[in-house]
Amino acid sequence: MFNKCCKKQCCPVISTSCCPTDPVYEAPIQNCVQKDYIHDVTHIVPIHTNVVNNHIYKHSYVPEYSCSEENICTEVYDGPNNFMNN
Repeated sequence: MFNKCCKKQCCPVISTSCCPTDPVYEAPIQNCVQKDYIHDVTHIVPIHTNVVNNHIYKHSYVPEYSCSEENICTEVYDGPNNFMNN
């Protein structure tokens, strides 16, 4: 005679416990492991410098004086011998 909770013929006749059963397969547990990988990426950034040369011309004015001279002759006749004014 078999134990009343046994479904197999593996239990002893004089037993109050159930027979060992096959393992129960549970739903799988999924572990998620994050692994960080650091990559050193070199970026080349072209930088162009434009130099603007500003040539500033400061003008100053210095007077340069000149002079001219003109000589004229004026004749004055005085006296009794003034025969030119007739």
